[in-house]
Amino acid sequence: ILEDCTHTHTHTPSSAICAQVGTVSEAYPHLVFDAFTSALGTRVQNILKHLFPVPKDDSKRVVTFANRADYISFRHHTYVMPKGSKSVELTECGPRFELKLYQIRLGTMDQAHAENEWTLRSYTRSAKKQRLASEDGAVAS
Repeated sequence: ILEDCTHTHTHTPSSAICAQVGTVSEAYPHLVFDAFTSALGTRVQNILKHLFPVPKDDSKRVVTFANRADYISFRHHTYVMPKGSKSVELTECGPRFELKLYQIRLGTMDQAHAENEWTLRSYTRSAKKQRLASEDGAVAS
């Protein structure tokens, strides 16, 4: 259940991706968010974090959502801290994919007439692409 009964729409290349993912640990992951600094980015971060339950302190799973040029990269890792070492060893266990947000709607999935909170514009200026989910001021090339 999402906060404020909100759901998002993203584009994925095919539904076959779900069939390719093997068994995944049921331990709840720690979440890492990178570059969600604008008001829209904060809203997207809030929606994504409510998809996952609160992890236990000893959980060794990490899920990262990194915003790069308004594409959200999803990465799934496990980590180990060797005894006597101050470093951490990360192991990517997949899946790995990219998301592009195109709509945030208020309401639930089955509500056909739910209000749009945000929608990606169909046409953008090609000379200078605006960053929507971060405030770093960078311009996409």
